[in-house]
Amino acid sequence: MSKKVKIKWLEQPEEHDYPAALSYLCLLRDEKTSRTLVNQLRRTSVAEFKAKDIFRASRLSLLGVSNSHVEKDWAKIKAGDALSPLLLVRDPANGKVVIADGYHRLCAVYAFDEDALIPCKIV
Repeated sequence: MSKKVKIKWLEQPEEHDYPAALSYLCLLRDEKTSRTLVNQLRRTSVAEFKAKDIFRASRLSLLGVSNSHVEKDWAKIKAGDALSPLLLVRDPANGKVVIADGYHRLCAVYAFDEDALIPCKIV
């Protein structure tokens, strides 16, 4: 949509993002491995990647702003509220990146600017 909107970000993921990531990762891996990955995410520094590159690496489909969670994040962006960085896990065995937390935020940001740099923690 509009590249004139400044997308604001928190410096670090919100605390509730980590249990959400754990819940999702436990669907893909055993609990011990998932906990290890979340602990690694907590300790790693924040990096930035373009929205379009995260989508390409994740191989996920873009959700539209008609999705209620995307719509909520889209409204936060328009209101100037800061979003939480994404939590990403590399999956070299399948040649992709798993979005452990932040898929809806990514979709909302992409609606504004596919070239936007998104802060992420990635392991």
